Amino acid sequence: MARAAYSAVTDPRLTYDADQITAAALSMATSSQYLKIKVKPNAGVSALQSLEDGTWLAQLKSPPVDGKANAELIDLVAHQFGCARSAVVIRTGAGTRLKLVRISA
Repeated sequence: MARAAYSAVTDPRLTYDADQITAAALSMATSSQYLKIKVKPNAGVSALQSLEDGTWLAQLKSPPVDGKANAELIDLVAHQFGCARSAVVIRTGAGTRLKLVRISA
């Protein structure tokens, strides 16, 4: 029996409204939450903001060299949602600007 290809982009379970994901919701959750994040490296300031389409925009000071921007993204997400760095994992897009990030509760 052939299995259908899994696509995180089309999976409706991975689409969250920015208002649904808060530090309180993460602390009460029993499973992981996923964020779609658009990354802009080499920005003047580090910031994470929600967009109207349910994705997030991360502006990072670090350059996309040797994983520095990914490490800064993990720090920024952990700080924003009040969780440990070890709870934040880049699931897809480690080498691209569009990333799917998992936050474990």
